[in-house]
Amino acid sequence: MSEADPTLLAAAAAETGGGHHEPHDAGAMGRLNWLRAGVLGANDGIVSTAGLVIGVAAATNNRAAIFTAGLAGLAAGAMSMAVGEYVSVSTQRDSERAMVAKERLELAQLPHTELLELAEIYEGKGLPPSLALDVAKALTEHDALAAHAEAELGIDPDDLTNPWHAAIASMISFTMGALLPLLAILNPATGWRIPGTVVVVLVALALTGYISARLGGAAIGRAVLRVVLGGILAMAVTYGIGRLFGTAVS
Repeated sequence: MSEADPTLLAAAAAETGGGHHEPHDAGAMGRLNWLRAGVLGANDGIVSTAGLVIGVAAATNNRAAIFTAGLAGLAAGAMSMAVGEYVSVSTQRDSERAMVAKERLELAQLPHTELLELAEIYEGKGLPPSLALDVAKALTEHDALAAHAEAELGIDPDDLTNPWHAAIASMISFTMGALLPLLAILNPATGWRIPGTVVVVLVALALTGYISARLGGAAIGRAVLRVVLGGILAMAVTYGIGRLFGTAVS
């Protein structure tokens, strides 16, 4: 900062010996985890269940057997997704708590240095140095921990990521996604079961690819193509396994 208070600069240098630097990752920890988990859960539910029921349908026309296999796969997949998301986001929450605790300690031990860091962040966003310092002082006086956690870490100390939100969103979305191929494969017209399921699955995958691309700011066409091709591959593999190792009943 070119126009910072010389007294404040001296105090900060005295606290750290002039060598304190802290990386900033604003926004990396502020993603909507439950929404991400929901989109991924739906995609997994569609692909895994479609692969399962198409594989079974390739081996037998028995609707009861197909439904039982699909329903069991749906239940197992939904629970697996929920547990996986809970563990993953719980780990992230622990990391966020550790970072907030570290920030709290630094604010207590290095107040001048932390104030300068906060001012530098706002100066980097385009504020003049003197105004950036004034903003940093005002925010620090209001709620130092919240100001620094949000600006430096992208974390709201009062609203950390919730593993239950991610787990529930993942479980529900997996179930909703899995229901599409499970219902489609139960088509009474035997000859249309697999083709109809493939169409339903590809449309649903295109939709999840579109949503995931919009959420992540990625190229929509590439994201849609990736998930659609992945779904086609999964269904082709399980269909081949069903035809090869199963006994088709006409």
